Amino acid sequence: MRAGFESTARDGGARTGTVTVAGGTFRTPCFMPVGTRGAVRHLSSVDLADLGAEVVLGNTYHLMLRPGAEVVRAHGGLAGFAGWDGLTLTDSGGYQIFSLQPKVDDEGATFRSTYDGSTHVLTPERAAAVQADLGADVQMVLDVCPALPAPDRVLRAAVERTALWAGRGRRAFREHPDAPGRQSQFGIVQGGTDPVLRAESAQRTLEVGFDGYAVGGLSVGETRDEMLEPLAAVTELLPTDQPRYFMGLGDPAGLVEVVAAGIDMFDCVLPTRHARHGTVLTTAGRLNLRNARFATDEGPLDPDFPEGPASRWSRAYLRHLLMTDEPTGRRLLTLHNLAWLLDFVDRLRDAIADGAFEAFRARTLDVWG
Repeated sequence: MRAGFESTARDGGARTGTVTVAGGTFRTPCFMPVGTRGAVRHLSSVDLADLGAEVVLGNTYHLMLRPGAEVVRAHGGLAGFAGWDGLTLTDSGGYQIFSLQPKVDDEGATFRSTYDGSTHVLTPERAAAVQADLGADVQMVLDVCPALPAPDRVLRAAVERTALWAGRGRRAFREHPDAPGRQSQFGIVQGGTDPVLRAESAQRTLEVGFDGYAVGGLSVGETRDEMLEPLAAVTELLPTDQPRYFMGLGDPAGLVEVVAAGIDMFDCVLPTRHARHGTVLTTAGRLNLRNARFATDEGPLDPDFPEGPASRWSRAYLRHLLMTDEPTGRRLLTLHNLAWLLDFVDRLRDAIADGAFEAFRARTLDVWG
C-alpha cells in the first residue's frame, strides 16, 4: 500500500502531520524505538504502549536467523508474535549484514550467522519475501550501506548496486501474493556525504517508485555539518505527500536538525543503549549516573520531567542499582530514556504546530549541540 503523508502544520522546512500505512496511522515527527529481536531490551510491548510509542522496529537480520521468519509468520507477524498493538517497521538487514563484511556481488550478500556460523545469502528478492513473512506494516528494500569515510569508488559502487537492488526488491514486493495489500515498502537513498551522489541516488530511487523514502548511510560517524548538506540534497527532491525517514538517528540535536530539513521519521538504539551504560537523558543534557557525585544525590533523574516513569526514585538509588548490576536499574533507566525522548518529540511536534520550531531548535542545540 502506498504510504501517504498529510501535513497539519509547517514551520520553515519542519512539518508535522500524519502518515497512513496499510495497518493504520501515526503522528509525525515520529521516533521509533528499536526492538532488535522482537523486543526493546528490558521492556515489554505493554511498556511501549504505556510510553506512547506508535511504531516499533524489528531487525530482519536477527529475526530471520532466530526464531526464523516462518515462526514469526505463524504467530500472525511481528506485532502478533510480540503482543504489540501498534505499528511495526522492519529494516532490510543490510546494515547489520554489511557490518559483517560479507561477500557482495550484484546478486546479493553472502554472510555467516553470528549465532551458529551457518552461511546465508540475502538478495533483494529474499529480503522482500522474509519481511513479508515478518509481516511489518512497513518493510525496507535491501540496500548497500558503506561505512564512512569511504573512497569515491566505494560510494559510487554502493549507489549503483543500491539502485539495481531497488528495482529488483520493488518488483519482488509487488509480485508477492500478500505483501502489497498489507504492507508498505520504502526505498533507501545512499551516496555517503557527497551531495551530488545523494541527489543522483534519490532520483534513481524515485524512478523505481516506492511508498515512502528513507535516507540511509548518514549519522554513522561524520560530523553534523557533514551530514546536513547531503541530507538537504535528498529532501528537496522527495515528494511532499509521502513520508521521509532518516535511519539511525536519536540524539536531540540531530533530531531537530533533520526535522528542519523536512524529515518525518527516525529510529535509534541510542536511548536504550545509553540507559544500559548508565547515561540518562535530561532537560539539562546527558548525565552519567555512574559518576561518584550521584552516590548521595536525593534528587530525581530530571526535575523538569516529573511525570517520567522513574521519577519516584532518587539518583542515588538508581546509581546503586547500576553499580550492583541489578537488572532493575537498567530497566528503569531504559523506561526513563525512552519516555524522555518520546516526550521530547511530542514537544517538538507541538513547537511546529505553534510556529515556534526555530526557538525550540535553538534551545535544543544550546543544550545538546
